[in-house]
Amino acid sequence: MTDSFQALGVSEEVCAALAKAAITEPFAVQWLCIPAGLEGTDVIAKSPTGSGKTLAFGLPLIMLADPEATAPEALVLCPTRELAQQIGADLEPLAAARGVRVAVCYGGAGLPAQAKRASSSQIVIATPGRLIDLSGRRMVDLRNVRRLVLDEADRMVDMGFLPQVERIVPKLHRDRQTLFFSATVEGAAGVAARRFTRNAARIDASEHVTVERGDVDHSFISVTEAEKYAHLTDLLEHAEGLTLVFCETKTNCAWLARRLEGSGVRCEAIHGDRSQAERNRAMSRFASGEVRVLVATDVAARGIDLDGIGLVVNYDAPSGADDYTHRVGRTARAGADGRAVTLVTRDQQADVSRVATRLEIADEFRSAGMAVAPPRLVYSSRRNGRGRRRF
Repeated sequence: MTDSFQALGVSEEVCAALAKAAITEPFAVQWLCIPAGLEGTDVIAKSPTGSGKTLAFGLPLIMLADPEATAPEALVLCPTRELAQQIGADLEPLAAARGVRVAVCYGGAGLPAQAKRASSSQIVIATPGRLIDLSGRRMVDLRNVRRLVLDEADRMVDMGFLPQVERIVPKLHRDRQTLFFSATVEGAAGVAARRFTRNAARIDASEHVTVERGDVDHSFISVTEAEKYAHLTDLLEHAEGLTLVFCETKTNCAWLARRLEGSGVRCEAIHGDRSQAERNRAMSRFASGEVRVLVATDVAARGIDLDGIGLVVNYDAPSGADDYTHRVGRTARAGADGRAVTLVTRDQQADVSRVATRLEIADEFRSAGMAVAPPRLVYSSRRNGRGRRRF
């Protein structure tokens, strides 16, 4: 494994900026992806949340950018404004070391100011809807964009952004490089990966996940709906560091945050009904430790990328393995250990057990005294009328 960014082709000035941020050795996904990115090769990377993928695609964009360019040359598309902001915060100081400008564009903020910065920046980070708005109004010219990054592409597919991405791609330069990053490259995400890339290098950074992550202690608690709140407050009482609590809906998220505040727990909430200013304030208070508990929905939490989250609580159990992976990926960052606790009601036990089995943590599920359900059988018809079992 290459043990320095400079050996991977990153310039001295950018390496110095990395060192100022206490980043000196590449994570696995970075030493796997950066050389291909710098060579101009398309990449399909299976990379879990928290693996260091932002620098894996961001450093090639910065190194290949022309500081003298007067229109965007590189575009990063991501599913949420929080994630766009986080990527921008990570890349801006590194890009500045080469005189490269970065613009972040998302809904809920002033359009003219975003357009002015994006039109003259070499790297644009955007949510699909806002970029379509800017491009449709001819406020940003995308014709010179030769490098495209699709970050958390599986989530963009799940959230219904694929048609918007398909509208954006034809606006870019025909001879472009595409870097596709996703927690999974199967199913619909895999189809999208093949559609948007050409002769791509396929990289599975999840095989090297122990290189850049600490250990996560997974546990499950069997509860009734009425018992969930008491279990949560007990977990919070004994938690160290920051705690992130996931709810399935924005209604549950807002209700739970109010109840915790009423019980004397200082917390914040981020969900779809909060304004961008409110989300930013909540994230700032959480990141600074002013409040140690953040209650969030899956969508609103996409941009949370902090090293100090010691505990993730699934107050509402995740609906699938991908959601579980994304949630739990918020802890055990930068080599630290973390803990993930899932509260499981009786009617959720079968589905959650299948998630645990798929992620190879079924033993932890059994240790909570719950039975692991057999794989669900799915039948699909063939032309001859026979059924086929799939697991």
